[in-house]
Amino acid sequence: MINHAMSQRSFATRFCFAFLLVIYACARIFEIAPGPVSRPVVIALNILTALGFALIHAAIHYGWRGSVIFAAICLVVGNLLENLSIATGFPFGHYYFTELMGPKLFQVPVLLGLAYIGMAYVSWTLARLVVGRPYAAIAGARIFTLPLVAGFIMVAWDLAQDPVWATLVHGWAWRDGGPWFGVPVSNYLGWFLTVFIIYLLFALYLRQCPAAPVPVDSHWHAALLFYALCAAGNLLQVIPVQVPAVVADPSGTRWRASDIVASSALVSIFVMGAFVVIAAVRLHDDTLKIE
Repeated sequence: MINHAMSQRSFATRFCFAFLLVIYACARIFEIAPGPVSRPVVIALNILTALGFALIHAAIHYGWRGSVIFAAICLVVGNLLENLSIATGFPFGHYYFTELMGPKLFQVPVLLGLAYIGMAYVSWTLARLVVGRPYAAIAGARIFTLPLVAGFIMVAWDLAQDPVWATLVHGWAWRDGGPWFGVPVSNYLGWFLTVFIIYLLFALYLRQCPAAPVPVDSHWHAALLFYALCAAGNLLQVIPVQVPAVVADPSGTRWRASDIVASSALVSIFVMGAFVVIAAVRLHDDTLKIE
């Protein structure tokens, strides 16, 4: 009876992850072919599916308490530094959000705050695989190496996304433009600082409150697939859509739309894709060791 109940729970979890992955994939497709689905709905689907995935996957690895702690750290740190940057320019630079991103908490859209949770958690999970020994306790050097690697993985995602959403989609705007298709270098330095703080705080929490041993059926592949789907979704952006051939950022600098989406695709393949491949190889090797 116990094994049967565990099998049922495992099936339900797999079904839930599969459902969220399918919805997320559909949302990425709707970005280039929205049809009857409005842009705000597509944005919400992208963010909320990632959020649901992260909360459930984190609960398997850290318990519901750990899942909520991770989400709380993301919300507090992310919203604090986003609002600080809008007010002062530190750490990301000077920018503002448009109405496209929906209702705001102070100066930051609610959905943007929630977006930190989903991709930050998936990036953290990939970092555990890339660093190796993913079942090991968070202690010693891992308290710093995991946040460091996770930070690079998370910033790779933003490196591919930000020029598209800022300069093409106009979800937000950089007041002074920047060299990366209208995005300043400070944005990526600020991103790395922000997510490193998030990951370091979570690592310190795990050192003080270690999670229970992770079950063998821990759904690593689901997290890998989510990050890979995100990279694949960026590749869809090269498909021609009804946007101007040339766009200008707030500084007046003009950029070719085709160059923006092509650069996003290259980052998605050779940076995000590299993290996926390394994590998958590590997972395969660790699985063989366990067997």
